[in-house]
Amino acid sequence: MLTSAPTRARWIQLLLGLACMIVISSPQYVWTLFTQPLLAGLGATLPELQVTFSILIVVQTFLSPFQGSLVDRFGPRLLLSLGVLLTGLSWVLAAQATSLTALYLTYGLLGGIGTGIVYVGVIGHMVQWFPDKRGLATGFVAAGYGVGALLTTFPISSQLASGGYQTALVQFGILFAVVGLIAAQGLRRPTPAVQTLLRNHADGKTGARPIVDVSTLAMLATPVFWLMFVMMTMMSTTGLMVTSQMGAFTRDFGMANVLVFGLPVLPLALSLDRITNGATRPIFGYISDRIGREHTMLIAFALEGAAMTVWLMTRESPVLFVLMSGVVFFGWGEIFSLFPSTLTDTFGTKHATANYGCLYMAQGVGSVLGGPVAALLHEATGSWIPVFAVIITMDFATAALAIFALKPMRRRWLEQAQRRRDAATAGEPAWSPVRTNS
Repeated sequence: MLTSAPTRARWIQLLLGLACMIVISSPQYVWTLFTQPLLAGLGATLPELQVTFSILIVVQTFLSPFQGSLVDRFGPRLLLSLGVLLTGLSWVLAAQATSLTALYLTYGLLGGIGTGIVYVGVIGHMVQWFPDKRGLATGFVAAGYGVGALLTTFPISSQLASGGYQTALVQFGILFAVVGLIAAQGLRRPTPAVQTLLRNHADGKTGARPIVDVSTLAMLATPVFWLMFVMMTMMSTTGLMVTSQMGAFTRDFGMANVLVFGLPVLPLALSLDRITNGATRPIFGYISDRIGREHTMLIAFALEGAAMTVWLMTRESPVLFVLMSGVVFFGWGEIFSLFPSTLTDTFGTKHATANYGCLYMAQGVGSVLGGPVAALLHEATGSWIPVFAVIITMDFATAALAIFALKPMRRRWLEQAQRRRDAATAGEPAWSPVRTNS
């Protein structure tokens, strides 16, 4: 059994990691509030401006394997302190930007480096402290990343209206850096003795080891990984299109100055979205433990597709506009619990952090498709309807892939993995890089 000291210590670590996640969530999730002020301030087009958002996500995701190795080498306190400082600094410097290039380098590049260090560092930190509750702990902090911007949506919206985007960027950038730096100072790795205690406790809880632990290079040689990568790319595109373009299509749909329950539509919808985007991660993670990953994907992804369809058809109703935006994010945010757990189910826990770093790159690809590419499609057609049509198609296609492609492919893969494990028990090689077909 765990003693009270390690139990208390790891929950403190979770709360500190959650605080770090909350302060880095705004660069992604309130970006849409800045699009219209920045368009006016910099004289840019929407596709040009959305490159900033894509740089932020691409840098955040594509550097994650490298950043994870730095956290492992230098420890969470030092690296996450650096990460939150870079995140805050990116907003302060972006306030001084007078060109798109400067915005790309500050909000996009510097912000992506800072948020990426914190995101992958916190996830890796939770895996070490919660070997028996990885899904719960990582889902908890991932929910913090999804919900965290709820705390800043209305304050930033108010500051944009009264003081302009430069003032908002400076004030909140400093706030993020200070709060994150304070939280990061309490982060500590578990000592070797505590790690042993935690692992023994986890073994007693789970009662079994994964079928096979696959290295990152071997995983990259398997079709089942690339199917998951394509599926996560498609789902990332759907959610990031809404995240990055919501300010623009709210304006085009005539909702920019509409009030619902006495509050402006856009910040109200964004606030609801943060709640549902966070709540869906542990909820669907729990459901997937009961009915299976692929069946849960079918339900969640189809839910988003249906919600996007209703959202488009009822776009002239302010109340439904707000409510359906929340349902859309409830059908999207769970990808950050379903895909990591599915990946670990398939390829084991030994290399889980590095393996997920590779899969997480799909979020970067999705940011390009959902950001500037979606904006270009809107510019070419003069309407958001084709953009919504593509996104809805992606939702239902990914739901179908989960059942008709991923489920049978993973079943065959796990059967092969079991045979490899049996062969290893009999004294034969446990893993051959040539035998990776699913």
